[in-house]
Parts: sequence; structure tokens; C-alpha cells
Amino acid sequence: MCSNLMTSESRLQLRMRVILLPLLVIASFSMLSAEPEQISQRGIRHSFLACGNMTAIFDENSQIVWQLKGGSRDGYVLPDGNILISTGKEAQEYTRSNKLVWSYSLHPDNRELGTALRLPSGNTMVVERGIKPRLLEISPKGSVEAEIPLQPDTDNAHMQTRMARKLANGNYIAPHLLGFVIKEYQADGTVVRAIRTDLPELGGRDAENWPFTAIRLTNGNTLANLTHGNKTVEFDGNGKVVWRVDNSDVDGRFSDPCGGQRLPNGNTVIASYAQRDPSKARLFEVTPDKKVVWEFFHPKAHAHGIHVISTNGKKLTNDSMK
Repeated sequence: MCSNLMTSESRLQLRMRVILLPLLVIASFSMLSAEPEQISQRGIRHSFLACGNMTAIFDENSQIVWQLKGGSRDGYVLPDGNILISTGKEAQEYTRSNKLVWSYSLHPDNRELGTALRLPSGNTMVVERGIKPRLLEISPKGSVEAEIPLQPDTDNAHMQTRMARKLANGNYIAPHLLGFVIKEYQADGTVVRAIRTDLPELGGRDAENWPFTAIRLTNGNTLANLTHGNKTVEFDGNGKVVWRVDNSDVDGRFSDPCGGQRLPNGNTVIASYAQRDPSKARLFEVTPDKKVVWEFFHPKAHAHGIHVISTNGKKLTNDSMK
């Protein structure tokens, strides 16, 4: 038999490829064009604000109930239902009818605006990155009520800091990515505590454990998403690792985690910002024993931040843990 003649087995393989290829294309297209969906074997349903390349509130049925044109980096749903977000250059507050009711613009000397956080005083805390990295408290009328200079360990504006927060004791915490550190600042800019994220047990600096979030929990511990390190870590008051979850625990769901939130039940919701695999969730929730109990799939949304506002019909009231 000539070597260029196909065997019956080869012909069968060719036929199978011809049949299966269109099916694979259809399946791939279906996954990419699927509707937003929450999946939970425990029946968990969240409504939440998602910030990223799209800015939208999803209800517990995964339907968009509010949306703003354009992206955002951080945001909250306020007690009155308004939405406070930060964009690259502004902090903005909108009503549910998309009316802009408050804004603050980045100082022209700086390059980026990050955090937008409404404080109990009514002021809004923002972060400015650039030649003068700082935290600001802005009054409802737009005046600067407090200015806290930051020490970000780099002149790279984009990498100076991300989601900073104000603490109940009046201090502030800010994650500094290239410094591999979360710093706690007094109002005068004095650093009173530093939590290192380049610990040997976390892989050192080679693991690129850049801290992106800094959330002070009610027990005094600090929760952080370590973005390029693809892990979420909880540190105690002395900077010791007391809990961590990474891709070895959650089947590769971490991909550049950015925002996150510790829920009242102790679970943690994580925004996997750079996730491009359509078979993996853009947002997911893990228990303290590292079980994935909720996932949100969306064909287009890349979640930079999340604010869960209700679970199974019950409104969440403590938004300080995001």
C-alpha cells in the first residue's frame, strides 16, 4: 500500500475533526456570549456594585439594575442608594437616575485618583497619586478638610498605592505596591505600623505580592489582596500571616486580584480583575476553610472592585470591610 494513502483509522479521525470542530467553535462562542450568571451550590445570591471596565449594580438575579457609562476603580453604594465611585481623574457621586450630585477633581500636579470613600463625618476620602502622593478628606462643599502625605516608596505614580481606608481610631491604612508594605498613618503622616507582604513564607519579592487592598477587620487583623502574587492574606496586628488562600486552593481562579470584601459570615469575596478564561469566574467567594461557595460569570466585565450590598434578600450594613 502506498504511504500517501489514508488508512481507515486516519479517515475516521479526519471525519471526527470535521464534526467536532464546529461544535467546539459553537461551544466557545456560547461561553463567551453567555449572560451574566451567579453560581452557588449553597444557594447564595448577592446584589453588588461592580467597578472595573464597566460600572454597574447587579441584582440577586444577575440582572443590571443600574449602570454608568465608562469604567471605575473603586466604589460604594451609599446608605441613601447613591453610588460613589473613583475614576482615573475624579471622585463622583450619582443618584440612581445617573444625576451627578457631587464630584472632586484630581489636583493638576498629580496623575491619578484612586480611592473614593464616604466617611461618617460626611466628608469623602480620596487618594491622589503622583509627585505629591496623599490622602485627602473633602467636604460636601468641596473644601479640603484633611491632607495626609503618603510614603509610597516609588515615584511610579500608578504603582504608589491603591485602595486606602480610614480606621475607626482616626488613622489611615494604605497599600503600597512596589514597597511590598501596608502602612498605617496618623493624621500628620507619621507611619505607626507597617505590614510586610514580601515575607519568605509568602514567596518573598519574587512572588510579586503587591498589596492592592488594605481592609482592617473588626478583630484588628488586616486583609489584603496581593495582586501579582495571586493570593489573599490576612495578617494579625504584628504582621503575622494568620490566613491565606491562593490558586492552589481555588483551582486557578486568582488572576491579578484587586478589590475584595470580608462578609459578615466570615467569607471573603475577591475580584479577579485579569481573569480572561471564560470557564473561570470574574468574582468569587471563599469560606474560611477555602471552599469556593459563590461565583459570578460575565462575558465582558473585568471586576476591579466589588461592594456586596445584599445577600439572599438581606441587606448588608457593615461596608467598612471592603
